Amino acid sequence: MDGLLGLLPIILMFVIFYFLLIRPQQKKQKKIQQMQADLQKGNRIITIGGLHGIIHAIDEGTIVITVENGTKLTFDRSAVREVLNQD
Repeated sequence: MDGLLGLLPIILMFVIFYFLLIRPQQKKQKKIQQMQADLQKGNRIITIGGLHGIIHAIDEGTIVITVENGTKLTFDRSAVREVLNQD
């Protein structure tokens, strides 16, 4: 009984750690993965490097982005940070 009582603070710390740090991070990661899976041609996006553009084409793991002057650049889907609109 004393051994279990001695482990209680450690178990309690793990539970608090899980609900304050691990679980919110998992939710955020799922939200990002869903956003990257829902990308469509014509979406205005921002990459993790700060590049603004419009999705021209989508492949399994890559996207082609058209920037302001008509230049087309290829990026990994994981490089998309934010979708500005969902046309």
